[in-house]
Amino acid sequence: MNHTDVIIAGGGFAGLACAKALAEAGISVTLLERKHTPGMGMHTTGIIVKECADEFAVPEHLTRRVTDVRLYAPSMRHTDLKSPDYFFLTTDTPGLMRFLSDEAIKAGATILYDTPYQSAVQDGEKIRVNGHYSSRFLIGADGPRSKVADDFALGQNTQFLLGAEAEYEGLPLHDNNAFYCFLNQKLAYGYLGWVIPGVGVAQVGLACRMPAKPDIDAFVGSMRSEFDFSGAKVVARRGGLIPVGGLVKPFYRDNIILLGDSAGIVSPLTAGGIHTALHYGKILGEAIAEHLKHNGEHPAVLMNRIYPRFHAKQLLRKAFERTPDSVLNLAIGNPLFSWFAATMFFMKKRLK
Repeated sequence: MNHTDVIIAGGGFAGLACAKALAEAGISVTLLERKHTPGMGMHTTGIIVKECADEFAVPEHLTRRVTDVRLYAPSMRHTDLKSPDYFFLTTDTPGLMRFLSDEAIKAGATILYDTPYQSAVQDGEKIRVNGHYSSRFLIGADGPRSKVADDFALGQNTQFLLGAEAEYEGLPLHDNNAFYCFLNQKLAYGYLGWVIPGVGVAQVGLACRMPAKPDIDAFVGSMRSEFDFSGAKVVARRGGLIPVGGLVKPFYRDNIILLGDSAGIVSPLTAGGIHTALHYGKILGEAIAEHLKHNGEHPAVLMNRIYPRFHAKQLLRKAFERTPDSVLNLAIGNPLFSWFAATMFFMKKRLK
């Protein structure tokens, strides 16, 4: 039986941030990841907001800065939104995951790829995982439908967006510095569609509030008056679930704690989860280290105090889902709506 202080199930943004923080504090940590290599089969757009870029160093060669937003109504009328000091970063997401994995390993974390989390049981003060490993803490960072949560009767995500994205080579854009966003409740119910310049590609995608499903071909067809897809080639596709129901309850039991998408700490309004994953992953790792080394407060107590509940964003999401396309068409030219939209895109993104 291999023993380690902490076992993390899942090698996404949250799991890697937690593993690095633990290892830097001198805590033995083993991360189990089902994928063969870091960055394989990504389900995220990899778009990072300014606040995340300010908090976590990301290699410049893995990113592209985008500063403006062009927001389209279902009628294809649009308004341009700008901010003098805000930006988004698109990323070479597989490359970014390899970088984060390397950073965690350099800090001293053990990462076992091609090793999925299968099961765990509590045995006194120890947690036995996959029949081969034991630990004092188990962190469930294993995605929106967490098996760790299932094994220990923790809270499960029940509300989702379903996203789909294609990467295009050779897609000309009017403005290579713009994030093109499309409001359309028929094609992207409860969320939006997007076109954004990525690292060497253009990212084209949309997400819908389930049970609606995204149809990229229909979305591309709706944009042919704006973009010339005739010479463009799809070089990659991805898709996946985005939890938007807020923090699951309960998110912990004893020394088993959920993190990232597993815990539901994804903004219900923007569907942004990378910043929260990295931020709270780091905090949880530091809190576990403080608890184990200096008998600090139990990390679950701290996370219960600081994890976001997203109450206001839940209300805004529900209001948006009830807004028909006819209202969105009228709103695009309204100065008050433009101010509100600019506030949503460019204001400082609070983690709550």
